[in-house]
Amino acid sequence: MSIKENLNEIQARMVAACEKANRSINQTRLIAVTKTFPAEVINEALAIGVTDIGENRVQEAEEKFPNLSNYKVCRHLIGHLQSNNARKAVELFDWIHSIDSINLAERVNRIAGELGKHPSVLVQVDLAKEPTKNGIDESQLHDLAIYLANAEHLSFRGLMTIPPYFEDPSTTLPYFRRLSELLNELNNKKLFAQPLTELSMGMSHDFEVAIQAGATLIRVGTAIFGNRSKIILLGN
Repeated sequence: MSIKENLNEIQARMVAACEKANRSINQTRLIAVTKTFPAEVINEALAIGVTDIGENRVQEAEEKFPNLSNYKVCRHLIGHLQSNNARKAVELFDWIHSIDSINLAERVNRIAGELGKHPSVLVQVDLAKEPTKNGIDESQLHDLAIYLANAEHLSFRGLMTIPPYFEDPSTTLPYFRRLSELLNELNNKKLFAQPLTELSMGMSHDFEVAIQAGATLIRVGTAIFGNRSKIILLGN
């Protein structure tokens, strides 16, 4: 299948999942995860209407972004952010999904002020407790949220998580529901001038389950682009 056909199928599944959850499709944004795919492929996706792209690595984005066509696109950093890459991340991305410590938040806030930027940020919460996963423990979330509520150069929008992988996608539902609960708990503390609204959760394998639990940002790569050797460009 082509990128266009894959994208149409994903969008149809999003609509069905939203209807099942009694939610509007306008409440959920699709981030096309473009890691490992070249600018040529990303430009094909932008040409057919993709408006949000996600990259895992700052260095990879730095190489590819200058070669993207002049489409209006929102750029999301969805992978782990090391502090030594913070300046480049603020330069390159509109959203950073992976703030996971006060130290990192302070650095990003300071750099954003120096560069005259105001990125939207999410806190990555470690609910999986897996050695390979990053994120802040939920017991430390409150203190980080208080800092972000007062960070002059950042727009704190919500939370992100990556659950364990299960063959049965429905098994991820408790993780997604817990992230939604944490968002509600923060909002109930009245820490913010505006309520937090964003839940970044769900990938190719389980995004429909995430939508059921309230996802507003889903991160889908494989289901759109497939394996690199199987990509069919629109011009072919």
